[in-house]
This record gives sequence, structure tokens and C-alpha cells, in this order.
Amino acid sequence: MKIIDLGLISYKEAEALQLKTLEAVTAGSEDNTVFILEHPKVITLGRQGGAENLHMDEALLAEHGIELAQTTRGGNITCHFPGQLVAYPIWRVEKRPGGMRKFFHDMEEAVMNTCAHFGVQTIRRPKHPGVWVDESRKICSMGIGVRRWVTYHGLALNIGSDVSLFNAITLCGIQGAVPTSLSAEAGQEIDMKDAKNVFEKEFRKAFTDSEMVTHQAAK
Repeated sequence: MKIIDLGLISYKEAEALQLKTLEAVTAGSEDNTVFILEHPKVITLGRQGGAENLHMDEALLAEHGIELAQTTRGGNITCHFPGQLVAYPIWRVEKRPGGMRKFFHDMEEAVMNTCAHFGVQTIRRPKHPGVWVDESRKICSMGIGVRRWVTYHGLALNIGSDVSLFNAITLCGIQGAVPTSLSAEAGQEIDMKDAKNVFEKEFRKAFTDSEMVTHQAAK
């Protein structure tokens, strides 16, 4: 796999790069690729909608320098901003045992182990993809798209303590869900570079372990 750090990049630029890489991975001319990055302030709507969970009109969003984007990922409404670690795996899932459920499990595993590295314990919630600190506090959102058995879009893990952009939405359309972050839960500001380094290690471990199990099962 390749993991590429894009730094701070606009949503539209990252989406175009995802689609270009999606075609290459699908064609077999590129390895599975993971982009890690941060976005300027943007609120995104999923295939299932989410506009009903937006609390600001587009004029007010523009006034505050917040982009609004329709996406092709699953899930409802969410937002991205500097201080949030975004990861977009462009990944072949056709021959992975467990299908999409296992793919989500492995993404969650990488996030949960990253959080644990900084002393933050997390949980899964059935029927709510992503990672939670408890039944109400959500630290990481997930939503993907799939074309010809190759994934794109991915996950967003809140690192910095400022998650105020979430005030503009009902988080993922889930009543009672409250955003939190790695820094808030750890009780200290976590450096983004450190978080990226740990996440990259944990992502490689989660997906390499899965691939090893796949190969063993195929024997």
C-alpha cells in the first residue's frame, strides 16, 4: 500500500485526486493508496442527504468562509476543518473476506488503536459506523463510496480541541451525538504530525494483518 500525506488541501482538489487514483487502482496500474490530509472548513452532504441537518443557510456559510459540498459517499452530513485528520483509502475490496463490513471494521480498528496510543479509550456503536468515546461522544466519522469494488472517501478523526464547526450541523444526522476530539479527551493538545505518524502505523498494521489472514485462508 501507499500512504501519501497531502497536507492542507481543498475538498474539490482532493476529490479530483481521489477519482483519478480510483481509476488507476481499478485498472491495476496503481497499488492501494491512502491519502491523509486536512481540509479547509467544509460541510459535506452524503448520498443519503443531510441538508435537513444543516443549521446555517449557504449565504451565512459563505460569509464565514465555509464551503458546502455534495458528495458521493455514504452517510449523512458532516464537516471537515484544519485540526481534523482525514484519510481517504482508495482500496480494492472485491477479494477481501468479510466484504465492506470487515473494511469498516479495519478502519475503525486503526482509529481506535491510534486513540489508545494517546491514552483515549473508544468504542464502536452498532449501526453507527465510526468511532465513539461513549454512546454520545463521537470522535471519528466514516463514509465511503465504492465503484467497481474499489473504495474512495473514508474517515475523519478529530484531533485538535476546536470542533466548533460541528455547531452548524446535527452531527451525522444523529440526534444527541456530540463531537469530541483526541486533544479534548487526552486533556492536552495532540500535534497533528504525531497523530498522522501513529495513524499511518496503525492503518498499515490493521490492513496488513487482514491481508495476512486473507492469504492464510486462501491456502
